[in-house]
Amino acid sequence: MAKDPGRVLIFDTTLRDGEQSPGASLNLEEKLAIAQQLARLGVDVIEAGFPFASQGDFAAVQRIAQQVGGEEGPVICGLARASRSDIKACFDAVSPAPRRRIHTFIATSDIHLEHKLRKSRAEVLGIVPDMVCYARSLVDDIEFSCEDAARSDPEFLYEVIELAIASGAGTINIPDTVGYTTPSEFGELIAGINRNVSNIDEAILSVHGHNDLGLAVANFLEAVKNGARQLECTINGIGERAGNAALEELVMGLHVRRRYFNPFFGRDIDSPTPLTAVRTEEITKTSRLVSNLTGMVVQPNKAIVGANAFAHESGIHQDGVLKNRLTYEIVDARTVGLTDNRISLGKLSGRSAVRARLEELGYDLNREDLNEAFARFKDLADRKRDITDRDLEAIVSEQVQQPEARFLLRLVQVSCGSTLKPTATITLADQDGKEDTSSAVGTGPVDAVCRALDALIGESNELIEFSVKSVTEGIDAMGEVTIRLRRNGKLYSGHSADTDVVVAAAQAYVNALNRLVSNEGSTSLHPQLDAIGPDPLPRI
Repeated sequence: MAKDPGRVLIFDTTLRDGEQSPGASLNLEEKLAIAQQLARLGVDVIEAGFPFASQGDFAAVQRIAQQVGGEEGPVICGLARASRSDIKACFDAVSPAPRRRIHTFIATSDIHLEHKLRKSRAEVLGIVPDMVCYARSLVDDIEFSCEDAARSDPEFLYEVIELAIASGAGTINIPDTVGYTTPSEFGELIAGINRNVSNIDEAILSVHGHNDLGLAVANFLEAVKNGARQLECTINGIGERAGNAALEELVMGLHVRRRYFNPFFGRDIDSPTPLTAVRTEEITKTSRLVSNLTGMVVQPNKAIVGANAFAHESGIHQDGVLKNRLTYEIVDARTVGLTDNRISLGKLSGRSAVRARLEELGYDLNREDLNEAFARFKDLADRKRDITDRDLEAIVSEQVQQPEARFLLRLVQVSCGSTLKPTATITLADQDGKEDTSSAVGTGPVDAVCRALDALIGESNELIEFSVKSVTEGIDAMGEVTIRLRRNGKLYSGHSADTDVVVAAAQAYVNALNRLVSNEGSTSLHPQLDAIGPDPLPRI
């Protein structure tokens, strides 16, 4: 990439840092669907995962590199700690992509050096050029991150950055790993790097940050004013703890306030040239896809993509909007792809029409998944007169979960009422098609369903979240259910939708249990929390 891109590069880490959200684990097909939509969105870089973490992560990054990375597509990036084994695994995973990047990192704050790495500053200064040089021997595009840079000694930070650039890093990332800093502090940190690192003009400055104090987006925009030209963010702001800086907020902030930011790029204040390459009309579609596949519901008052982002309750606001939308709206909803589309599909529609609309919505299903989605569409068309894009998204979002399904829901039957004990009868089929049935009594129909499922599967767990919401308006609207289970400190999410919320709850619970069973006993490294072991290979 050019050292001065002349705009802001968008580095999307939804599939790496975003997936570290508790309960947001994605399978390979889900990751591929999101990566394909991110390419349509127009992000510059997709950080597809941490290949050394597990075989699953490696396979997902490699598949994305094969199918999403192209000559005109986004750079496919993998994360690696500053060790030869991590870097080699990362290279092997991203190598199928024509445009590929290795993103390697090491901590630079004294608190991390002492308590996590147990290394001295001098040792870190030896590791950085060693590992960056090794990564550069494999690929041309290298990004280096100073983990916990926001709490690092600036003078030591400058020294590390200078070494990384001299060793071949073309992008230097400055993370606020714990979401600690404020906008003015973060802006000054970026300005200080530009002033004090002698070879900084040979690299693009990038920023990464978490939202623990709700300041991540503000910090990033201040960093842009001080020379940062790559922003590392996630769809819907998902990520560890309070999440990451939200892509949609950053992109629309730069879009709506372009006249304010133009001078920081040396442009005329009225320059119409966009500050990012993101296709904003794909934002809402991407947000919904990520929300559906991760099971992480977007809160109604979320900026840009929340259900209430363009809703007006106040009579004064409604009156103003009716007269001129600019009175209370700074963003045209159509700019972010928000429309009230009603698709002209019904009982007589064919598979090709359904497939075409699904592809427009960001889903590329194989034949088996399309057949199942089409069957559910036909069933819905018999029960619901008007079908919207949201309905179609809801019924198909769980289809990509099926390749890992250990149990399939065959029957849900409940009886309940003011004078009846809520009772559920459930039939499940295993991978061999063998069916088993169980009944249970609960405090309500959903509780009875969960008890019957637990009896069938025999896996202990703790239900920590049950949420249900309407997909669209009307008495015949589909209900979306999200369930989260906890076992041994890990969270597993399940998501489903149906016009019968009890059926949706049963399917969501089965999806969560399938994740729990398939992940039981599996181990996966965490890039920030797992220390680097001794490297078996000689250093270069």
